[in-house]
Amino acid sequence: MSVWQRIYEEINDPDFVILSAAQDTGGEAVAGPIFDAANATYIQVVDTDHVISSAFNFINVPSAAWIDEEGRIVRIDEGTYAQLHEIGNDEQSITFGTDVYSPALKDWVANGADSVHVQSAETVSSNIRQFTREHLQANAAFRLANLFRSHGHSEKAERYWEMARELHPESINYFRQNLTLSEEGSAGESFMKLRGEYISQGKDYYRPLDIDL
Repeated sequence: MSVWQRIYEEINDPDFVILSAAQDTGGEAVAGPIFDAANATYIQVVDTDHVISSAFNFINVPSAAWIDEEGRIVRIDEGTYAQLHEIGNDEQSITFGTDVYSPALKDWVANGADSVHVQSAETVSSNIRQFTREHLQANAAFRLANLFRSHGHSEKAERYWEMARELHPESINYFRQNLTLSEEGSAGESFMKLRGEYISQGKDYYRPLDIDL
């Protein structure tokens, strides 16, 4: 968050808006301090039911859509890290993120439709993950699980949570959200194992960035 705040200040354009939506069933109590620590001045939303991820069919965070002044999506569904990151120590360390995303974003803000990073409608359409009946059912089950959990019905919450996972197993959002409620957290051993499986099997953890600088 602090990196994006720096980028937001560097761009310093009144026509450029960042809408950052924390996908977290923990609500303000969990996500709020992260925004506060970054001293973020862009728009911040805590999305307890993952409504935004559901609308764009994002399966992992952070992901984003670039939307121009006419409301047209010009890029969508990419791993939107603002810089390279490294977590862990020694053999357990992993590197993730990229240094090319934020320069591309700055180019788009400066040049608009003339930016080389603006994608055609055909490319954007092909990059949007298509909804299936099961995906829509998973979204409904996920929200029911959150509703039951908020009212203390843990057994029903777990039932609908597992239903969501079974209906949309590709959603890392669902997987990581469940981990935030565990002692190990969303970036612990279970997540590292899943990430390793995705990488070894060549599965779509994040779509490769189509950006050349």
